[in-house]
Amino acid sequence: MAVTAILFPGQGSQTPEMRETVAEVRPDLLLLAEEIVGEDPFARVEDGTKFAQPAIFCASLAGWAALGRPSGSFMAGHSLGELAALVAAGCLRERDGLELVALRGKLMQDSGERAGDGSMLALLGAGAADHAHELAEPHGLAVANDNSPHQVVLSGDRAGFESASASAKELGLRAMELPVTGAFHSPMMAEAVPQFSAALERVEIWAPEHATVFSAVTAAPFEDIREQLAQALIRPVRWRETLLAMHERGAERFVEVGPGRVLTGLVKRTLRDVELASA
Repeated sequence: MAVTAILFPGQGSQTPEMRETVAEVRPDLLLLAEEIVGEDPFARVEDGTKFAQPAIFCASLAGWAALGRPSGSFMAGHSLGELAALVAAGCLRERDGLELVALRGKLMQDSGERAGDGSMLALLGAGAADHAHELAEPHGLAVANDNSPHQVVLSGDRAGFESASASAKELGLRAMELPVTGAFHSPMMAEAVPQFSAALERVEIWAPEHATVFSAVTAAPFEDIREQLAQALIRPVRWRETLLAMHERGAERFVEVGPGRVLTGLVKRTLRDVELASA
């Protein structure tokens, strides 16, 4: 049997039908989300990360449930997807995970709004990952997401976007600003870290029960879960390296369990000769 890695998506993976999936497969989770967020987050997914993150978290766990809650040998999540992966692996109670996600989304949105004119800039094209740092640092930006060899995302003050985009164009890359509420996974999120760290200290966290869970901060199995989840707010998502690391450890089959097919596409662009599946 092929060694399997279960993948949980992050923000940007939302789909129009994901609320219906949660209502059908996990209606209890839909009610819990409404209780914790204070309203239906699915109705306001496009209004910011404080609604998008809990909605996607719930849709990911519902997608996992729809597949029969497969464990796999490995699990990993892209950004907020790490919390869904940790719940699925038995490291976090589901309610604690959802409360952390709701707080995370709110803190990130609030920090983004207070930190200044921050946003994110996607760079697309062959060799994008190879040029990420040289396109970020001279323009005062940070590498936020290393998603695949052909897709990276920079984060920081919009003042650097025009010059970074021009430099990217010279290298044959396409630049596209993303519709987000802040410069996520960059130092501009630093204000969110202390409160999120404090919340992490208040919940119980256990070692994984039945899978090795990878941190996209280190592209290696989680060691200090609380510290790495907090640092994920200001450090890059090393998704390409995480996929490569799981593959090097034997993963031959990658199953995306949340809404959308974003991660499946990134696996296709990063690895060859692997099996792909999704909820």
